[in-house]
Amino acid sequence: MLAQAIKRRLSKEESQKGFTLIELLAVIVILGIIAVIAFPMISNLITKTGKSADTATARQIYDAARLYISSEKEGVFDSDTSTANNGTVDKLLITELQTNGYLDAELYLPSTKAKITGGEVKFTDGKLTGSDAVVINTGTASANPQTYNFEASKVLKSSDK
Repeated sequence: MLAQAIKRRLSKEESQKGFTLIELLAVIVILGIIAVIAFPMISNLITKTGKSADTATARQIYDAARLYISSEKEGVFDSDTSTANNGTVDKLLITELQTNGYLDAELYLPSTKAKITGGEVKFTDGKLTGSDAVVINTGTASANPQTYNFEASKVLKSSDK
């Protein structure tokens, strides 16, 4: 009796060997639709993440500049000062922060993985303001130089997340 049941079960499995062509095509179409929807979303997410990481790096540079001015300069801005219509603009170079140990010597921009070779933090009347409050340079004059400007409001907001 057991042998007959096993034979019946095996004979049913032999007649059903796999998926039909229609079933396979349906699965492929569904996967294609999911890929078409998901790819732009993932691409945008990666771009946004890179920009957020760059802004966070600008915030770290700003924080290092504040620490440098309060520790080394006793809160007095005297690095590369100029007077503009909006008040006194003080610029602190990223290389100066690296030389004095407030930033790592090897610093990279997260979105491009490019080495940060220079830049500056601009304070107007002691405050971070303007659309180019933190400027980051990557590359060299002969090797793909890029300049990235970070707005003060975005740099200051980046730590509130």
